Amino acid sequence: MSQTTTEPPAAAAGSSPETDGESGATAAILRARSGDPDRISGGHLVAKALKAEGVDVIFTLCGGHIIDIYDGCVDEGIAVVDVRHEQVAAHAADGYARVTGKPGVAVVTAGPGTTDAVTGVANAFRAESPMLLIGGQGALSQHKMGSLQDLPHVDMMTPITKFAATVPHTTRSADMVSMAFRECYAGAPGPSFLEIPRDVLDAEVDLKDCTIPEPGRYRVSTKSAGDPAAVERLADVLAHSSKPAVLLGSQVWTGRGTDAAIDFARTLDIPVFMNGSARGSLPPGDPHHFHLSRRYAFNNADVIIIVGTPFDFRMGYGRRLPAGATVVQIDMDYRTVGKNRDIDLGIVGDPGAVLAAVTAASSGRLAKPNRRAWFEELRAEESAAYQKRLPRQLSDASPIHPLRLAHEINEFLTEDSIYIGDGGDIVTFSGGVVQPKTPGHWMDPGPLGTLGVGVPFVLAAKYARPDKEVVALFGDGAFSLTGWDFETLVRFDLPFVGVVGNNSSMNQIRYGQMRKYGEARQRVGNTLGDVRYDEFARMLGGYGEEVRDPADIGPALRRARESGLPSLINVWVDPDAYAPGTMNQTMYK
Repeated sequence: MSQTTTEPPAAAAGSSPETDGESGATAAILRARSGDPDRISGGHLVAKALKAEGVDVIFTLCGGHIIDIYDGCVDEGIAVVDVRHEQVAAHAADGYARVTGKPGVAVVTAGPGTTDAVTGVANAFRAESPMLLIGGQGALSQHKMGSLQDLPHVDMMTPITKFAATVPHTTRSADMVSMAFRECYAGAPGPSFLEIPRDVLDAEVDLKDCTIPEPGRYRVSTKSAGDPAAVERLADVLAHSSKPAVLLGSQVWTGRGTDAAIDFARTLDIPVFMNGSARGSLPPGDPHHFHLSRRYAFNNADVIIIVGTPFDFRMGYGRRLPAGATVVQIDMDYRTVGKNRDIDLGIVGDPGAVLAAVTAASSGRLAKPNRRAWFEELRAEESAAYQKRLPRQLSDASPIHPLRLAHEINEFLTEDSIYIGDGGDIVTFSGGVVQPKTPGHWMDPGPLGTLGVGVPFVLAAKYARPDKEVVALFGDGAFSLTGWDFETLVRFDLPFVGVVGNNSSMNQIRYGQMRKYGEARQRVGNTLGDVRYDEFARMLGGYGEEVRDPADIGPALRRARESGLPSLINVWVDPDAYAPGTMNQTMYK
């Protein structure tokens, strides 16, 4: 393949300052297709680069700036899933990456199309999810002239991506896509952004002048096993530990290191706690699986290993870990290791590769200590915590206690159920109860705490894994943000079981206002209408039911499953019940 040329790109036929609207862009594309097999457009080059990466679907909302990419996708056999809001497209790309391990791709038009997608990109950035957002842009020939939907997209996207750039020439379209994917996987994964000016995307160039990436040949493996000396040191520390504990974070699933993590825990006999996407790494009932005793374990452990999760607000910025324990942190990103809290040992590398190396290094060392008493101590703490919560979890009260709703959902899940949580207080309740039974079967927004991910995550999960059942729990406020794309699920025949925990409030915020300002001011700016989301589902062609009695939750869930349709079960929950996680948030103290 030859080097790219340096002359300015030829503008698409018919483009000019006077014909800069969406209809003008469309007409230009139609006139630019020459049919010459030795020439290719920017949009078709983009599609070829997506195909080389293994992309089989893009999530999009149409616009005249980007439709040549659609034309290329048709030729390359890449599906085009069109949604009703660009935020949904970006969240779906994020969700697709989480489910498949491949990068998700969203394609949006310029200006408001790109700004609408910002939240989805930001969520992927904080969640370390590898996705590519491609945004349109006004023609280079009209740069700084005030073209339709022109904004400084790259400047806006740079702080929330690992890579953001403009494609400067049609011949660079494919290799810059591959460059963006390469950056998605450098260190801890994350999103990239490319804007492609309209005349760059629409123009045709000689195929011989283009660099088109070949599958599997334009980026290296990123599964580093870390510093061998640090691996040996950790193996030695664990050989002398009597009360170790390990927390598996989202990077374990993102890097597909689950098998290595399980082998590590079982071979070295270490209790396992899980958060984020790592939930489900071990199924409930496994002897090494612990859930409700994490604080007790960390307060009493002599070695604590934190794998693939930062010392952020979810970890109390590391302050919840006692000073007397040996703290080890394993992470893909060197910037995360030792941030907010001093550590005794830090290892930068792929979590699965590092844990596999530690397991191998532990072979032949001192016989592992007898940790039966430690396991029994933690199991007793688990049982006590469960028994304390059980009366509320089995409550027959009406309005329904959120813990009862979470209990019924947990009982409903199968090994093939992907669970998605989208909400504030209601999902905080579910986090202590709902336990996926299989790796990769838990999805939540991650540390950005973005409401509205639920419907797009359902779209991505069910599209990517039609063999799986998808179960989603929404807060009523969260569902309202992106709920219109329920119609997209109906249109693409993507059935799922959806539950709205409806308390007619943004209840997590309501609690904080009540705590800070008193009961008289607890409902300022946080109260929603009593919306019948079951009727909304039926209106759009899905299945819907209303539930007010806790005994009816299970049967309603089963009927939703049997309907074979996108569904919403509208469950009226107690607005005066608050999750412990909500009440303990520092912002309310």
